[in-house]
Amino acid sequence: MNSGTGMDVTLEELAQRLGAEVLGARTPRPPRITGIGPVEMAGPEDVTFVTEARYAAAAAKSGAAAVIVAKPLAGLPKPQLVVKDVNAALIATLTLFAPEPRPVSVGVDPTARVGTNVRLAEGVSVGPHAVIKNDVEIGARSVIGSGCQIGENTKIGADCRFDAHVVIYHGCTIGHHVVIQANSTIGSVGFGYAFIDGAHRLIPHNGGVIVEDFVEIGANTCVDRAKFGNTIIGAGTKIDNLVQIAHNVVIGKCCLIAAQVGVAGSCRLGDGVVLAGQVGLADNIEIGAGTMVGAQAGVMSSVPPGEKLAWAPALNVKEAARVVAHVLRLPKLAHDLKRLTAKVDRLEAAKNDQGPG
Repeated sequence: MNSGTGMDVTLEELAQRLGAEVLGARTPRPPRITGIGPVEMAGPEDVTFVTEARYAAAAAKSGAAAVIVAKPLAGLPKPQLVVKDVNAALIATLTLFAPEPRPVSVGVDPTARVGTNVRLAEGVSVGPHAVIKNDVEIGARSVIGSGCQIGENTKIGADCRFDAHVVIYHGCTIGHHVVIQANSTIGSVGFGYAFIDGAHRLIPHNGGVIVEDFVEIGANTCVDRAKFGNTIIGAGTKIDNLVQIAHNVVIGKCCLIAAQVGVAGSCRLGDGVVLAGQVGLADNIEIGAGTMVGAQAGVMSSVPPGEKLAWAPALNVKEAARVVAHVLRLPKLAHDLKRLTAKVDRLEAAKNDQGPG
């Protein structure tokens, strides 16, 4: 499973880059490593990785030249690169063999439109058909992809990357090293209405959005602007594709938010919160720092720090497991109830046949 980058290193060179100890079988002619792949697909010029000892048998059958492990695996008939953290080594190896990106063209594409009083720092790239409105500030080496639109009075930090057709509305603030993937929208008007005189009337949203440093936002995700103040995405937070963040939400630092999550208005998430796929949060609740919420859970009320939740409505994972166990028993319980009901009916019928005692 060659990465196709043209990069190749010896096993010892790779070990040195990863800070790994090389153990196990060596071939007379050490292979050149040109890529990394999963256990089942890796070839003789690849390394693979094993995160748990239970995958040792699969690693032994793998065609890989060597295996990255956290602890030595007994009886593995191929070299092992023993590292402190397999995930960190995986990231480093994937980075090493990543395809070489085409160099970004610095400057403004002739088809882009740039408003007045726009300040572009050194090394900024503005792609084809992008639109930069008035009074925008973009930091050094940031890349604005093709078809992006940046609203008035928006500030973007250094070393950011906005992929094609990202829309940043007016008055937003984006920090440094922020990545926003294609077709995502930051600063759209929130879903806030009041029912007045028989009709739903939109409540003005005059606030903004602040995206702090090192945030990554996936494709087709929306972050709504605040009614007043700011919707805030904390530093280091990573947001997946197809996520909805509503108005006045405050998300802490280093949170992980998976695909199709919906966070309703004015929620507050502490640092390090993890929301798995399709989690829904009711409006105006607080999720304490370090809380983990399992897939498809619906959280209806505030949660203290460090909780682990599942189910809908969300419960503590131990309680949720008991509920699921009872639910899975329902068919048998229904069968038993039907059988017992029939037995009672027969006993009642026999008693009635006997007549008065």
